[in-house]
Amino acid sequence: MKKHIFTLLRGRTYHGIGLVFILLLWTLNVSAANWSIHYPRPINESDSRHDYPLTLLKLALSKTGVRYTLTPSERILLQGKAIRQLKENREINIVWVMTDIQREKELLPIRIPIHKGLIGWRVFLINQDLSAKFHNIREVRNLTPLTALQGAEWPDTKILQSNGFNVLTVSEFPEAFNRLELKQGDFFPRAVSEVLGELNALSLDDDIVLEPSLVMHYPAAMYFFVNRSNPTMARLIETGLRRALEDGSFDNIFVSHHREALLKVNVAERKVFHLENPLLPKETPLDDKALWFDPQIHTPQSAPNKE
Repeated sequence: MKKHIFTLLRGRTYHGIGLVFILLLWTLNVSAANWSIHYPRPINESDSRHDYPLTLLKLALSKTGVRYTLTPSERILLQGKAIRQLKENREINIVWVMTDIQREKELLPIRIPIHKGLIGWRVFLINQDLSAKFHNIREVRNLTPLTALQGAEWPDTKILQSNGFNVLTVSEFPEAFNRLELKQGDFFPRAVSEVLGELNALSLDDDIVLEPSLVMHYPAAMYFFVNRSNPTMARLIETGLRRALEDGSFDNIFVSHHREALLKVNVAERKVFHLENPLLPKETPLDDKALWFDPQIHTPQSAPNKE
């Protein structure tokens, strides 16, 4: 009996050593590999919406010590096409988009919201000739009859429709601004994390302005996604992001990138309409407060700085 127990324990010891050895080999292989990461090419070189995700991705990769090359796709890939190409493992091997139940079934999410939830705080781009429509809005029911512009394949479209909004969809992102210019829609909800870059970088008509007093919010997260057959890359990026969260470098980049927009938009001074998001996966880490930023409570300077 004693010999049997000793043999069993020795087997467990060897098994444990084997697991450690396998993990060590995995770590060494990941570190030694030269990772070729291909992301969707933006509409044009002045499209600054890619700046922050790429900066954060580079930070995450740097925290793991891996060698990598980061390259845009040969052709422009708008969001819907990019998701389809990633699902089919063609042209690209990473995207950053807002999550929903369907996307998490088709792709592999890295559940760290890269904009810390700001993607769900939406202010309105409007045609200034129609600004009077927004002067006396006090409740959601005053807003829902107006026509909101959204992309046909965006989760936001279904979120707004489920909350009773009248939504006019467009097939391509630039078309929404054309519709706004032609007064074919009343407002184009844009994330706090996106709107300033669009106003500064895109060649918008002078009549398109930021509505000054309203904001709507629904819980939402933008993640990095990879193909479901690529869990190693997902673990690599998640490891880097978590290390960046722990040492404060994630928050430093978040604050430096978003400070100007948060100050300009000033959510705390706006009337907020809170909406439901029926597309939000149950796995969304809403209880992890370190992953989220509430612009009603926090100031742009309030993220921790540990460096």
